[in-house]
Amino acid sequence: MDGERPAATMQDVARRAGVSKQTVSNVVNGRSARVGDETRGRVLAAIDELGYRVNQSARSLRRGRTGMVGLAVPTLANEYYGDFCERLSRAFAEHGLRLVIEITGGELESELHSLASSRLDHYDGFVLTMAAIEADHLASLATSVPVVLTGERAHDSAFDHVLMDNVRASRAATELLLERGSRRLVVLGGAPRSEASTAGLRTAGSLEALAARGLPRRDALVVATDFTMESGYAQTRRLIDEGVAFDGVFAVTDSIALGALRALLEAGVRVPRDVQLAGFDNTRVGAMASPSLTSVEPGHDAIARAIATLLVERMNRAEPGPPRVVMPEASLVERESTRPASTRGR
Repeated sequence: MDGERPAATMQDVARRAGVSKQTVSNVVNGRSARVGDETRGRVLAAIDELGYRVNQSARSLRRGRTGMVGLAVPTLANEYYGDFCERLSRAFAEHGLRLVIEITGGELESELHSLASSRLDHYDGFVLTMAAIEADHLASLATSVPVVLTGERAHDSAFDHVLMDNVRASRAATELLLERGSRRLVVLGGAPRSEASTAGLRTAGSLEALAARGLPRRDALVVATDFTMESGYAQTRRLIDEGVAFDGVFAVTDSIALGALRALLEAGVRVPRDVQLAGFDNTRVGAMASPSLTSVEPGHDAIARAIATLLVERMNRAEPGPPRVVMPEASLVERESTRPASTRGR
């Protein structure tokens, strides 16, 4: 169309930022280790000002790449995974990459199949959220594109791995319940036996907090569930109906906690006056519940950025290098389901 401004080029961005074209290329392609923070900021500002857009099709043809990254998750029926996919999609978009989502159902065969060369050839890189796969399954696995793992089940593999700080964060959530007056806690969604899974690690952190206070572990109060609201509701309702005494609940996910909250309120149990409740994941629905849910914020944005950065760096690195493990810092978000700091009892 006449009068339409020509599309900005990489050279235009370089001139505006006062850097070389190679520096702009490093920023655009995620080679962050080669560019200082101040320089990277200038380049990103110039990209925004000029409206520069990567010609992904041309770049893919030059490099023999698809411009797509795959992500395998167990389900999208859980708010945590939906939110995770959104954050990761935005993180990869900053590198000019599209995210394609596959659902494994949390089944071992499906997770292994997602790493088969025939599947990976469609992508420039792949992110696997592990639910069933173990370290021994990955030990001899050679993949055709870079892979980053997330999830808690496998360790000491040849792949980069982004983890949540499950043990320390769960200990902090349980310590909060204890500090605010709870003494008989339910670990809802917990793993009765020690295991390197999400439930197992979060249970371990909670039990550490109890042990530090000199409170005995009561195995009956580590209650297994699946990671759904319905299961959290059913198990909490069972505890109430059976007359089990408890004054605090640490649920290993927000979904489980929200099911527990419904069961408690239906039974006329006042939250947090009678029973305090804390979850894990800091989901949006937990923040909007009534009462709003105290929860662990595992560092969602930092996790998404770490995954994208690790994978893009692998995609652009000639030599493989040793596997890296990243564990962003978690924090605790206090809301209405736990008592204020000044309140020690009911």
